[in-house]
Amino acid sequence: MNKAEMKAAILAAKTEQGLTWKAIGDAAELSTEYVCSACLGMNHLDPKPAAAVAEVLGLGSEVAEALQAFPHKTWSQTVPTDPVIYRWYEIVGVYGETIKELIHEKFGDGIMSAIDFTMDIDKKEDPKGDRVVVTLNGKFLPYKSW
Repeated sequence: MNKAEMKAAILAAKTEQGLTWKAIGDAAELSTEYVCSACLGMNHLDPKPAAAVAEVLGLGSEVAEALQAFPHKTWSQTVPTDPVIYRWYEIVGVYGETIKELIHEKFGDGIMSAIDFTMDIDKKEDPKGDRVVVTLNGKFLPYKSW
């Protein structure tokens, strides 16, 4: 089973069983965000959490094996047209240089890791409209001189 087939099977089972990503993440004993990413084919799971995800979804060992495979991270289009995903491109387009300048000012010349990284997505209720709270937490990696 490849990652695309795995993703389709997981999404179908999730819908059929009425599970949330939180319930699936809890079964794997990992963060909701990371497990969701692995289930969508963009990360991998170690054997124990992969088996737990397959089990909670009622799927077979072929799904657990596919979850353990290292992904090939690709995008099918340059700028996605889905409004939620597109807005992230818009945020980086508008604020990317600002983010870069402030990271350099506070840390020096380097980057934020997307490998040594966590992400949390929360909801903050607000009378003027609920807020999406996204926290990206990555290790600073300085560029080296040699």
